[in-house]
Amino acid sequence: MSLNTNDGSKVYTPLSLSLYDWWVLKISNNYAWHCNTDKFLIPHFKFHLGSNHMDIGVGTGFYLKKSADKINKITLSDLNVHSLECAKKYISDEKLNSCLCHDIFNRFTDELRGGFDSVSIFYLLHCLPGKVSDKKQAIINITETLKDDGILYGATILGEGVKHNRFGSKLMSVYNKKGIFSNVYDSADSLETMLSSLFEDVSVNIQGTVALFTAKNKK
Repeated sequence: MSLNTNDGSKVYTPLSLSLYDWWVLKISNNYAWHCNTDKFLIPHFKFHLGSNHMDIGVGTGFYLKKSADKINKITLSDLNVHSLECAKKYISDEKLNSCLCHDIFNRFTDELRGGFDSVSIFYLLHCLPGKVSDKKQAIINITETLKDDGILYGATILGEGVKHNRFGSKLMSVYNKKGIFSNVYDSADSLETMLSSLFEDVSVNIQGTVALFTAKNKK
């Protein structure tokens, strides 16, 4: 199956990125997804941040800005160059290892495999095309970049097994029709099953319609 990742990333133009933090992290998180950014997502990002970290799907760099004092070494990866340019402003030159324009359905280069203590993917999975079983290849490629005891963690909006309010249902419908989201069939169970096939220790916690997950100790 050939998966087109462009629809989920091309929406991030300089204009949309200027509105992203307000619309997604304040309005949508609070009123559509019922997962407060300050209470749940920022602490989740900070808590699992390792010494040598890679952030994939960087958005505006919001979480990087909020965690600047905890970052030691970091690599940024995204398919959208506008997002990369926006995010890297919050990382000092001595902390930024590299800034990659990369499609995660392709493997990372040899020098990036097996070296990261942690990798974060916040609000990335629900933008990837296909069902969770299709998205597994991207997670396999990400997993290859981790040390054996490294941790993959993030958050994703679910489409199945959670109750969306009218606002959330409308956004889900619009975003899935446009290809921005592909998460109608994404559930906590399917996410946990997929991660458990790759990692020994997996945790999936639901807040509103968002799954906050961690996966560590590669199989």
